[in-house]
Amino acid sequence: MTHSIRDVRCRPVKSWAGYLNVAVMLALVCLGSSPQTAFSADKPKGQEISRVIAKEMTAAQKALQASQWAEAIKNLEAAETKPGLNAFDKKTIYDFKGFAYVKLNNLKAAEQAYEAALATGAYSAEDAAKTTRMLYRLTAGNQQYAKAAEYGKQVAESGAATPDDLAILSQIYFLQKDCKSSGQWADKAIAASRKAGEAPKENLYQFKLQCASDAGDTPGMAATLVDLIRLTNKTNYWNTLLRIERQEERDDHNTLMLYRVMYDTGSMTAGTDYIEMAQLLGDSALPAEAETVLEKAMGSGLINDQQKERTTRLLNSFKSRAEADKKGLPQLDAEAKKNPAGELDVKLGEVYYGVGDYQNAVTAINRGLQKNQIKHLDEAYVYLGRSQVALKNTAEAKKAFAGLKTVPNISPRVLKVWELYADTLGR
Repeated sequence: MTHSIRDVRCRPVKSWAGYLNVAVMLALVCLGSSPQTAFSADKPKGQEISRVIAKEMTAAQKALQASQWAEAIKNLEAAETKPGLNAFDKKTIYDFKGFAYVKLNNLKAAEQAYEAALATGAYSAEDAAKTTRMLYRLTAGNQQYAKAAEYGKQVAESGAATPDDLAILSQIYFLQKDCKSSGQWADKAIAASRKAGEAPKENLYQFKLQCASDAGDTPGMAATLVDLIRLTNKTNYWNTLLRIERQEERDDHNTLMLYRVMYDTGSMTAGTDYIEMAQLLGDSALPAEAETVLEKAMGSGLINDQQKERTTRLLNSFKSRAEADKKGLPQLDAEAKKNPAGELDVKLGEVYYGVGDYQNAVTAINRGLQKNQIKHLDEAYVYLGRSQVALKNTAEAKKAFAGLKTVPNISPRVLKVWELYADTLGR
Protein backbone atom coordinates (compact mmCIF):
# COMPACT_ATOMS: atom_id res chain seq x y z
CA MET A 1 0.00 0.00 0.00
CA THR A 2 1.45 3.39 -0.99
CA HIS A 3 0.90 6.62 0.89
CA SER A 4 1.16 10.19 -0.42
CA ILE A 5 2.91 13.01 1.43
CA ARG A 6 -0.54 14.56 1.67
CA ASP A 7 -1.45 11.77 4.06
CA VAL A 8 1.18 12.79 6.56
CA ARG A 9 1.26 16.58 6.44
CA CYS A 10 0.38 18.45 9.59
CA ARG A 11 -2.83 20.37 9.86
CA PRO A 12 -2.18 24.12 10.11
CA VAL A 13 -2.44 25.40 13.65
CA LYS A 14 -4.88 28.31 13.86
CA SER A 15 -4.55 29.21 17.51
CA TRP A 16 -0.87 30.10 17.88
CA ALA A 17 -1.62 33.82 18.30
CA GLY A 18 -3.99 33.00 21.14
CA TYR A 19 -1.40 30.66 22.63
CA LEU A 20 1.15 33.47 22.50
CA ASN A 21 -1.22 35.87 24.25
CA VAL A 22 -1.67 33.38 27.09
CA ALA A 23 2.09 32.93 27.39
CA VAL A 24 2.61 36.68 27.38
CA MET A 25 -0.01 37.28 30.05
CA LEU A 26 1.53 34.64 32.29
CA ALA A 27 4.90 36.32 31.87
CA LEU A 28 3.49 39.77 32.57
CA VAL A 29 2.09 38.56 35.87
CA CYS A 30 5.71 38.12 36.95
CA LEU A 31 7.25 41.07 35.10
CA GLY A 32 4.50 43.41 36.20
CA SER A 33 4.67 42.51 39.87
CA SER A 34 5.90 46.00 40.72
CA PRO A 35 6.71 49.27 38.94
CA GLN A 36 10.30 49.48 37.71
CA THR A 37 10.71 52.64 39.79
CA ALA A 38 9.75 52.25 43.43
CA PHE A 39 8.42 55.64 44.55
CA SER A 40 9.70 55.19 48.07
CA ALA A 41 13.06 53.62 47.14
CA ASP A 42 16.41 55.32 47.52
CA LYS A 43 17.27 57.26 44.35
CA PRO A 44 20.56 58.64 43.04
CA LYS A 45 21.26 62.27 43.82
CA GLY A 46 19.27 64.58 41.59
CA GLN A 47 16.56 62.02 40.89
CA GLU A 48 13.70 63.34 42.93
CA ILE A 49 10.01 63.77 42.23
CA SER A 50 9.22 67.46 41.77
CA ARG A 51 7.30 68.95 44.64
CA VAL A 52 4.71 70.23 42.20
CA ILE A 53 3.42 66.65 41.69
CA ALA A 54 4.15 65.24 45.13
CA LYS A 55 0.48 65.25 46.13
CA GLU A 56 -0.69 63.42 43.00
CA MET A 57 2.16 60.89 43.11
CA THR A 58 1.58 60.12 46.78
CA ALA A 59 -2.09 59.53 46.05
CA ALA A 60 -1.20 57.36 43.04
CA GLN A 61 1.17 55.24 45.12
CA LYS A 62 -1.45 54.68 47.80
CA ALA A 63 -3.97 53.66 45.13
CA LEU A 64 -1.48 51.21 43.65
CA GLN A 65 -0.80 49.69 47.05
CA ALA A 66 -4.56 49.29 47.52
CA SER A 67 -4.94 47.72 44.04
CA GLN A 68 -7.12 50.64 42.98
CA TRP A 69 -5.72 50.74 39.47
CA ALA A 70 -8.18 53.19 37.89
CA GLU A 71 -7.79 55.60 40.80
CA ALA A 72 -4.02 55.42 40.44
CA ILE A 73 -4.22 56.26 36.73
CA LYS A 74 -6.50 59.21 37.51
CA ASN A 75 -3.91 60.69 39.87
CA LEU A 76 -1.06 59.97 37.47
CA GLU A 77 -2.86 61.73 34.64
CA ALA A 78 -3.39 64.69 36.93
CA ALA A 79 0.35 64.74 37.69
CA GLU A 80 1.12 64.54 33.97
CA THR A 81 -0.64 67.86 33.32
CA LYS A 82 1.53 69.81 35.76
CA PRO A 83 4.05 72.24 34.21
CA GLY A 84 7.81 72.00 34.62
CA LEU A 85 8.16 68.24 34.84
CA ASN A 86 11.67 66.87 34.59
CA ALA A 87 12.70 63.60 32.92
CA PHE A 88 12.60 61.67 36.18
CA ASP A 89 9.05 62.94 36.88
CA LYS A 90 7.84 61.83 33.47
CA LYS A 91 9.57 58.48 33.65
CA THR A 92 8.03 57.77 37.05
CA ILE A 93 4.54 58.79 35.95
CA TYR A 94 4.68 56.65 32.80
CA ASP A 95 6.25 53.72 34.63
CA PHE A 96 3.48 53.71 37.25
CA LYS A 97 0.84 54.07 34.55
CA GLY A 98 2.29 51.12 32.65
CA PHE A 99 2.13 49.00 35.78
CA ALA A 100 -1.49 49.97 36.46
CA TYR A 101 -2.54 49.31 32.86
CA VAL A 102 -0.97 45.83 32.96
CA LYS A 103 -3.02 45.11 36.08
CA LEU A 104 -6.12 46.30 34.21
CA ASN A 105 -5.17 44.01 31.28
CA ASN A 106 -5.04 47.05 28.99
CA LEU A 107 -1.89 45.96 27.22
CA LYS A 108 -2.00 48.58 24.47
CA ALA A 109 -2.14 51.43 26.98
CA ALA A 110 0.57 49.75 29.05
CA GLU A 111 2.78 49.50 25.97
CA GLN A 112 2.36 53.20 25.21
CA ALA A 113 3.11 54.14 28.81
CA TYR A 114 6.29 52.07 29.05
CA GLU A 115 7.53 53.30 25.67
CA ALA A 116 7.05 56.86 26.88
CA ALA A 117 8.90 56.03 30.10
CA LEU A 118 11.80 54.45 28.23
CA ALA A 119 12.01 57.43 25.86
CA THR A 120 12.74 59.81 28.77
CA GLY A 121 16.17 58.22 29.21
CA ALA A 122 15.78 58.45 32.98
CA TYR A 123 15.85 54.73 33.77
CA SER A 124 18.93 53.16 35.28
CA ALA A 125 20.59 50.61 32.98
CA GLU A 126 19.06 47.76 35.00
CA ASP A 127 15.54 49.20 34.96
CA ALA A 128 15.84 50.07 31.26
CA ALA A 129 16.61 46.42 30.55
CA LYS A 130 13.60 45.30 32.58
CA THR A 131 11.36 47.76 30.76
CA THR A 132 12.66 46.58 27.38
CA ARG A 133 11.72 43.03 28.34
CA MET A 134 8.30 44.28 29.47
CA LEU A 135 7.80 46.01 26.12
CA TYR A 136 8.90 42.84 24.35
CA ARG A 137 6.15 40.87 26.05
CA LEU A 138 3.57 43.64 25.63
CA THR A 139 4.15 44.16 21.91
CA ALA A 140 4.01 40.40 21.41
CA GLY A 141 0.71 40.24 23.28
CA ASN A 142 -0.59 43.14 21.21
CA GLN A 143 0.33 41.20 18.03
CA GLN A 144 2.78 43.89 16.92
CA TYR A 145 5.15 41.20 15.81
CA ALA A 146 7.71 43.26 13.92
CA LYS A 147 8.16 45.59 16.88
CA ALA A 148 8.15 42.69 19.31
CA ALA A 149 10.90 40.97 17.31
CA GLU A 150 13.09 44.06 17.61
CA TYR A 151 12.58 44.27 21.36
CA GLY A 152 13.14 40.53 21.64
CA LYS A 153 16.47 40.73 19.82
CA GLN A 154 17.55 43.53 22.17
CA VAL A 155 16.73 41.30 25.14
CA ALA A 156 18.65 38.41 23.56
CA GLU A 157 21.66 40.58 22.68
CA SER A 158 21.83 41.78 26.27
CA GLY A 159 22.58 38.23 27.36
CA ALA A 160 19.69 38.31 29.83
CA ALA A 161 17.17 36.38 27.74
CA THR A 162 15.45 33.46 29.44
CA PRO A 163 14.45 30.30 27.55
CA ASP A 164 10.89 31.68 27.54
CA ASP A 165 12.09 34.95 25.98
CA LEU A 166 13.76 33.01 23.18
CA ALA A 167 10.72 30.75 22.76
CA ILE A 168 8.40 33.73 22.33
CA LEU A 169 10.75 35.16 19.73
CA SER A 170 10.58 31.87 17.82
CA GLN A 171 6.80 32.02 17.96
CA ILE A 172 6.72 35.62 16.78
CA TYR A 173 8.67 34.73 13.65
CA PHE A 174 6.49 31.65 13.14
CA LEU A 175 3.39 33.85 13.19
CA GLN A 176 5.02 36.08 10.59
CA LYS A 177 5.63 32.98 8.43
CA ASP A 178 9.39 33.44 8.70
CA CYS A 179 10.21 29.78 9.23
CA LYS A 180 13.96 30.18 8.91
CA SER A 181 14.16 32.72 11.75
CA SER A 182 11.58 30.82 13.80
CA GLY A 183 13.68 27.67 13.55
CA GLN A 184 16.87 29.49 14.50
CA TRP A 185 15.32 31.01 17.63
CA ALA A 186 13.62 27.70 18.46
CA ASP A 187 17.01 26.01 18.44
CA LYS A 188 18.41 28.74 20.71
CA ALA A 189 15.47 28.37 23.09
CA ILE A 190 15.87 24.59 23.16
CA ALA A 191 19.59 24.89 23.87
CA ALA A 192 18.94 27.46 26.61
CA SER A 193 16.33 25.22 28.23
CA ARG A 194 18.69 22.27 28.29
CA LYS A 195 21.49 24.42 29.67
CA ALA A 196 19.14 25.49 32.45
CA GLY A 197 18.28 21.85 33.17
CA GLU A 198 14.73 22.27 31.89
CA ALA A 199 12.76 20.30 29.32
CA PRO A 200 12.33 22.31 26.09
CA LYS A 201 8.84 23.56 25.28
CA GLU A 202 6.88 21.21 23.03
CA ASN A 203 5.57 24.08 20.90
CA LEU A 204 9.11 24.94 19.74
CA TYR A 205 9.28 21.63 17.92
CA GLN A 206 5.72 22.09 16.70
CA PHE A 207 6.74 25.32 14.94
CA LYS A 208 9.52 23.44 13.17
CA LEU A 209 7.18 20.57 12.32
CA GLN A 210 4.54 22.86 10.85
CA CYS A 211 7.13 24.73 8.79
CA ALA A 212 8.56 21.47 7.43
CA SER A 213 5.05 20.26 6.64
CA ASP A 214 4.13 23.46 4.82
CA ALA A 215 7.32 23.21 2.78
CA GLY A 216 6.75 19.54 1.94
CA ASP A 217 10.04 18.75 3.69
CA THR A 218 9.49 15.11 4.64
CA PRO A 219 12.98 14.50 6.10
CA GLY A 220 12.61 17.67 8.16
CA MET A 221 9.25 16.48 9.46
CA ALA A 222 10.66 13.08 10.37
CA ALA A 223 13.63 14.56 12.24
CA THR A 224 11.39 16.91 14.23
CA LEU A 225 8.93 14.13 15.01
CA VAL A 226 11.78 12.09 16.47
CA ASP A 227 12.59 15.03 18.76
CA LEU A 228 8.93 15.37 19.75
CA ILE A 229 8.67 11.67 20.53
CA ARG A 230 11.79 11.79 22.67
CA LEU A 231 10.30 14.77 24.49
CA THR A 232 6.67 13.65 24.91
CA ASN A 233 6.24 10.07 23.61
CA LYS A 234 2.79 11.09 22.35
CA THR A 235 0.98 8.64 20.08
CA ASN A 236 -0.02 11.27 17.52
CA TYR A 237 3.65 12.01 16.83
CA TRP A 238 4.40 8.30 16.57
CA ASN A 239 1.52 7.90 14.14
CA THR A 240 2.73 10.69 11.86
CA LEU A 241 6.36 9.55 11.96
CA LEU A 242 5.50 5.94 11.14
CA ARG A 243 3.22 6.95 8.29
CA ILE A 244 6.08 9.02 6.87
CA GLU A 245 8.50 6.10 7.17
CA ARG A 246 5.98 3.70 5.70
CA GLN A 247 5.08 5.75 2.64
CA GLU A 248 8.33 4.98 0.80
CA GLU A 249 8.62 1.37 2.00
CA ARG A 250 8.07 -1.29 -0.64
CA ASP A 251 9.32 -4.37 1.20
CA ASP A 252 6.62 -6.32 3.07
CA HIS A 253 9.09 -7.52 5.71
CA ASN A 254 10.07 -3.95 6.60
CA THR A 255 6.50 -2.69 6.34
CA LEU A 256 5.42 -5.26 8.93
CA MET A 257 8.31 -4.16 11.15
CA LEU A 258 6.99 -0.59 11.02
CA TYR A 259 3.45 -1.76 11.74
CA ARG A 260 4.70 -3.59 14.83
CA VAL A 261 6.07 -0.32 16.23
CA MET A 262 2.83 1.47 15.38
CA TYR A 263 0.84 -1.23 17.13
CA ASP A 264 3.09 -1.40 20.20
CA THR A 265 3.06 2.38 20.67
CA GLY A 266 -0.74 2.50 20.51
CA SER A 267 -0.53 4.86 17.55
CA MET A 268 -2.43 2.76 15.02
CA THR A 269 -5.69 4.61 14.42
CA ALA A 270 -6.99 3.35 11.06
CA GLY A 271 -8.87 0.12 10.52
CA THR A 272 -7.08 -0.40 7.19
CA ASP A 273 -3.73 -0.43 9.01
CA TYR A 274 -4.91 -3.18 11.34
CA ILE A 275 -6.19 -5.22 8.40
CA GLU A 276 -2.96 -4.83 6.42
CA MET A 277 -0.85 -5.68 9.45
CA ALA A 278 -2.94 -8.80 10.12
CA GLN A 279 -2.60 -9.93 6.51
CA LEU A 280 1.18 -9.48 6.62
CA LEU A 281 1.31 -11.44 9.88
CA GLY A 282 -0.76 -14.20 8.30
CA ASP A 283 1.61 -14.30 5.32
CA SER A 284 4.47 -14.64 7.84
CA ALA A 285 2.82 -17.71 9.41
CA LEU A 286 1.82 -15.83 12.58
CA PRO A 287 -1.97 -16.31 12.63
CA ALA A 288 -2.36 -16.01 16.44
CA GLU A 289 -0.84 -12.54 16.44
CA ALA A 290 -2.92 -11.64 13.39
CA GLU A 291 -6.04 -12.74 15.27
CA THR A 292 -5.12 -10.51 18.23
CA VAL A 293 -4.57 -7.52 15.93
CA LEU A 294 -7.94 -7.88 14.21
CA GLU A 295 -9.79 -8.46 17.47
CA LYS A 296 -8.32 -5.23 18.82
CA ALA A 297 -9.39 -3.35 15.69
CA MET A 298 -12.93 -4.64 15.92
CA GLY A 299 -13.12 -4.04 19.65
CA SER A 300 -11.95 -0.46 19.14
CA GLY A 301 -14.68 0.27 16.60
CA LEU A 302 -12.15 1.04 13.86
CA ILE A 303 -13.60 -1.40 11.33
CA ASN A 304 -16.33 0.30 9.30
CA ASP A 305 -19.41 -1.38 7.85
CA GLN A 306 -17.79 -1.88 4.44
CA GLN A 307 -14.83 -3.67 6.03
CA LYS A 308 -16.69 -5.86 8.53
CA GLU A 309 -17.52 -8.79 6.27
CA ARG A 310 -13.98 -9.11 4.96
CA THR A 311 -12.47 -8.59 8.42
CA THR A 312 -14.72 -11.21 9.99
CA ARG A 313 -13.77 -13.69 7.27
CA LEU A 314 -10.07 -13.02 7.86
CA LEU A 315 -10.51 -13.27 11.60
CA ASN A 316 -12.22 -16.66 11.40
CA SER A 317 -9.46 -17.93 9.13
CA PHE A 318 -6.77 -16.76 11.52
CA LYS A 319 -8.57 -18.29 14.50
CA SER A 320 -8.61 -21.75 13.00
CA ARG A 321 -4.95 -21.51 11.96
CA ALA A 322 -3.96 -20.14 15.38
CA GLU A 323 -5.71 -23.00 17.13
CA ALA A 324 -3.81 -25.49 15.02
CA ASP A 325 -0.51 -23.73 15.83
CA LYS A 326 -1.30 -23.77 19.53
CA LYS A 327 -1.97 -27.51 19.49
CA GLY A 328 1.27 -28.12 17.64
CA LEU A 329 3.46 -26.08 20.00
CA PRO A 330 4.81 -29.07 22.03
CA GLN A 331 5.93 -30.83 18.86
CA LEU A 332 7.42 -27.65 17.39
CA ASP A 333 9.26 -27.01 20.66
CA ALA A 334 10.75 -30.50 20.63
CA GLU A 335 11.84 -30.17 17.00
CA ALA A 336 13.39 -26.75 17.62
CA LYS A 337 15.45 -28.00 20.55
CA LYS A 338 16.93 -30.79 18.42
CA ASN A 339 17.66 -28.60 15.41
CA PRO A 340 21.28 -27.31 15.33
CA ALA A 341 20.21 -24.08 13.58
CA GLY A 342 18.46 -21.27 15.46
CA GLU A 343 15.84 -20.44 12.82
CA LEU A 344 13.22 -22.86 14.16
CA ASP A 345 13.72 -21.65 17.74
CA VAL A 346 13.06 -18.06 16.67
CA LYS A 347 9.93 -19.04 14.75
CA LEU A 348 8.81 -20.98 17.84
CA GLY A 349 9.40 -17.88 19.97
CA GLU A 350 7.29 -15.79 17.59
CA VAL A 351 4.45 -18.31 17.86
CA TYR A 352 4.73 -18.30 21.65
CA TYR A 353 4.54 -14.50 21.56
CA GLY A 354 1.40 -14.66 19.43
CA VAL A 355 -0.41 -16.89 21.93
CA GLY A 356 0.70 -14.72 24.86
CA ASP A 357 3.28 -17.09 26.35
CA TYR A 358 6.02 -14.48 26.68
CA GLN A 359 8.37 -16.35 29.00
CA ASN A 360 8.59 -19.33 26.67
CA ALA A 361 9.04 -16.89 23.79
CA VAL A 362 12.09 -15.41 25.54
CA THR A 363 13.50 -18.87 26.24
CA ALA A 364 13.06 -20.08 22.67
CA ILE A 365 14.47 -16.96 21.00
CA ASN A 366 17.49 -16.78 23.30
CA ARG A 367 18.18 -20.44 22.50
CA GLY A 368 17.98 -19.67 18.81
CA LEU A 369 20.31 -16.68 19.11
CA GLN A 370 22.90 -18.89 20.78
CA LYS A 371 22.74 -21.35 17.88
CA ASN A 372 22.94 -18.69 15.13
CA GLN A 373 21.86 -19.52 11.55
CA ILE A 374 18.79 -17.26 11.70
CA LYS A 375 17.22 -15.98 8.48
CA HIS A 376 15.73 -12.76 9.89
CA LEU A 377 17.91 -11.77 12.81
CA ASP A 378 16.09 -8.44 13.10
CA GLU A 379 12.83 -10.27 13.87
CA ALA A 380 14.57 -12.34 16.52
CA TYR A 381 15.70 -9.26 18.43
CA VAL A 382 12.36 -7.48 17.95
CA TYR A 383 10.31 -10.40 19.27
CA LEU A 384 12.73 -10.93 22.12
CA GLY A 385 12.39 -7.25 23.03
CA ARG A 386 8.60 -7.27 22.66
CA SER A 387 8.36 -10.33 24.89
CA GLN A 388 10.48 -8.66 27.56
CA VAL A 389 8.28 -5.56 27.35
CA ALA A 390 5.22 -7.75 27.90
CA LEU A 391 6.98 -9.27 30.93
CA LYS A 392 7.81 -5.71 32.15
CA ASN A 393 11.53 -6.43 31.99
CA THR A 394 12.46 -3.01 30.61
CA ALA A 395 16.23 -3.34 30.96
CA GLU A 396 16.22 -6.70 29.15
CA ALA A 397 13.92 -5.30 26.47
CA LYS A 398 16.31 -2.41 25.81
CA LYS A 399 19.18 -4.88 25.65
CA ALA A 400 17.31 -6.98 23.08
CA PHE A 401 16.45 -4.00 20.87
CA ALA A 402 20.08 -2.83 21.07
CA GLY A 403 20.98 -6.05 19.27
CA LEU A 404 19.39 -4.67 16.12
CA LYS A 405 22.51 -2.57 15.51
CA THR A 406 24.45 -5.79 14.86
CA VAL A 407 22.07 -7.07 12.17
CA PRO A 408 23.71 -6.97 8.70
CA ASN A 409 21.80 -5.00 6.04
CA ILE A 410 18.97 -4.02 8.39
CA SER A 411 16.69 -1.34 6.99
CA PRO A 412 17.86 2.05 8.35
CA ARG A 413 14.28 3.20 8.92
CA VAL A 414 13.41 -0.01 10.76
CA LEU A 415 16.49 0.36 12.95
CA LYS A 416 15.69 4.01 13.63
CA VAL A 417 12.13 3.51 14.81
CA TRP A 418 12.89 0.50 16.99
CA GLU A 419 15.81 2.28 18.65
CA LEU A 420 13.52 5.25 19.25
CA TYR A 421 10.90 2.93 20.73
CA ALA A 422 13.54 1.40 23.03
CA ASP A 423 14.57 4.88 24.19
CA THR A 424 11.00 5.63 25.28
CA LEU A 425 10.56 2.46 27.33
CA GLY A 426 10.09 2.95 31.04
CA ARG A 427 8.65 6.46 30.78
